[in-house]
Amino acid sequence: MKVSHNPLRPFGRVVEASGDAQISDIPVETLARWAVESRVLVLRGFSLLETQEFADYCRRWGDVLEWEVGEVVDLVVQDDPKNYLFASGDVPFHWDGAFVDSDPRWFFFQCLDATPDAGGETVFCDTTAVYRDVDEATRNVWSKISLTYSTEKLAHYGGEVTEHLVSQHPATALPVLRFAEPLDPNVYKNPVSVTVDGVENDAQELFVKELSERLHRREYCYDHAWQKGDILIADNFSLVHGRNAFSGPTNRHLQRVEVI
Repeated sequence: MKVSHNPLRPFGRVVEASGDAQISDIPVETLARWAVESRVLVLRGFSLLETQEFADYCRRWGDVLEWEVGEVVDLVVQDDPKNYLFASGDVPFHWDGAFVDSDPRWFFFQCLDATPDAGGETVFCDTTAVYRDVDEATRNVWSKISLTYSTEKLAHYGGEVTEHLVSQHPATALPVLRFAEPLDPNVYKNPVSVTVDGVENDAQELFVKELSERLHRREYCYDHAWQKGDILIADNFSLVHGRNAFSGPTNRHLQRVEVI
């Protein structure tokens, strides 16, 4: 099997295989190294997996997080969604695992179907680069800040959680940011409120707004336009991610598995 490596901008990598390739043809250790180096690793030319095969493969990377619907979550736009993830609007930045007991190390997607030029790009922000580029005074301020996120408790998901803004990547030891944008109840199902410990009450809204604007700067963000057959591995500790709104009807079908 031959593979080609092509960089994405401003970060990320596409690995494209020629011939009849399986993701299992490449050792997990090699893919994990590429994913840590690239933050976002896109595999093309590899055969998609059946649903159970997908979960079983991901188990080779670690324990798989199980949701109410199972280990594999089907991400499709629904007519009457109960969660904003299944609506056609945008999804603000967040990291996966904020309201569950275990923080996923990796998340995997495979794209079973996609509608070209219909929007809905998954947007990844490299928080290690955001932290790297701020001055020492800003780093000192950030080091003292924690954020508390609250959302309605539904089954094992939701409640209230407090996280330091600055954390440390478990593999690289680089500083990373743990941040999720607030979700306005007038706009999103499953709204999320955010309070900031370490900032005066009357300055909290501005702090969150300015931090969000910094994370959305184009030099830190990669927008992935899905193609049918894509397999994508992302480093949940380095990144926050979200989604652009769909611009029209779509038949996109992603499957997601998260590995602790």
